[in-house]
Amino acid sequence: MSHIELDRIPFHRPSIGDREIAAAAEVLESGWLTTGAKAHALEAAVAKRIGVKHALAVNSATAALHLALDAWGTGPGDEVVIPTTTFTSCGEVCAYLGARVVLADVGEDALLGQAQLKVVVTDATRVVMPVHFAGQAVDVAALRAIAPNARFLEDAAHALPADVRGVPTGRLGDAAAFSFYATKTMTTGGEGGMLVTDDDAVAERARLMRLHGISVDAWNRYGAGGTWAYDVVEAGFKYNLTDLAAAIGLVQLERLDGLADARAAIAARYDAAFADSPLLEPPPRRDGDRHAWHLYVVRLNLDALSIDRAQVIELLGEAGIGASVHFIPLHLHPHYQRSYGYKPGDFPVAESIFERSISLPIWPGMTEPQVDRVASTMLEICDENRAPGGVVTRLTATEFTTPAQ
Repeated sequence: MSHIELDRIPFHRPSIGDREIAAAAEVLESGWLTTGAKAHALEAAVAKRIGVKHALAVNSATAALHLALDAWGTGPGDEVVIPTTTFTSCGEVCAYLGARVVLADVGEDALLGQAQLKVVVTDATRVVMPVHFAGQAVDVAALRAIAPNARFLEDAAHALPADVRGVPTGRLGDAAAFSFYATKTMTTGGEGGMLVTDDDAVAERARLMRLHGISVDAWNRYGAGGTWAYDVVEAGFKYNLTDLAAAIGLVQLERLDGLADARAAIAARYDAAFADSPLLEPPPRRDGDRHAWHLYVVRLNLDALSIDRAQVIELLGEAGIGASVHFIPLHLHPHYQRSYGYKPGDFPVAESIFERSISLPIWPGMTEPQVDRVASTMLEICDENRAPGGVVTRLTATEFTTPAQ
């Protein structure tokens, strides 16, 4: 493929403007940098936005998942069901607590559905962890019919703002973990997260455990009217979010709908570009539900191509376009094979999706010419590498979709 030298289009670039910079500078000049008034303000704003009783600011979605499982007393003898198409944080937090990770396949929409859950649920299933993927939310209500006695912990790292039949992520399960990592729709400056729940007991336990298991946080100890005295109640963790991060997050939360709309516009432009190609498939989505468009994941029609996914990504890189893959299924990693006995071939749908998937750039601030360049380059690479006599079969995005039940 020939191309002239062009500016590189990164896989992601955060949308940080003057308001975020000013908010960070205000905290730096305030004399108080760690957890304090800004972090508590972000908690209140997120709780109001989602419509939940409790929102606890933490330093990652991983921390939020861990705290929720801990609050439910999850431990040895308990099984936690997780789709294999996810990031390792979902499984590692179970290992922290001694619970057994039970992996499940996904549907053609890359989500955990009723059919996949039925295969793995047992009397020992304590928690089910639906993973909202790429911005599309799992229909948690449908899963509850399969495992009515389990707790449901949403991994909502990809899904703010998103909903199922008008119910936002964060209110679909018994608790939810949001991520404010650098690539997410909103960020707290690179790292950060939020645990949300209506469960008073979960909130109380998580509030204690997120900062060393001590009875009061630094704001209460060192702020005006605070006291130096505290009790160590449990062996907790160091999961608190700083005011510096929260200040950036407050501005980003105010901008959330605009940032999400910008992603949706990019997704729509990609959809239009790829609509007629038999060589790749746009991402599946469920009509009527809000999609956060954290990722735009195309699937290659490998039967029609003479090259594989890795070679396509390499050619994109040579053309100055960043791309990624989400995710390497957990059962293909050594830890999950060694610890739980999984092996390649255990989850064929997840493996098939993985082998064909490429995540393209989608971030607020991308210009229409940049989006068009990504799309045209992708189509050109595929067209120039058609398999001689390759079989061309095409499923549309709606044909992939598993309807909300």
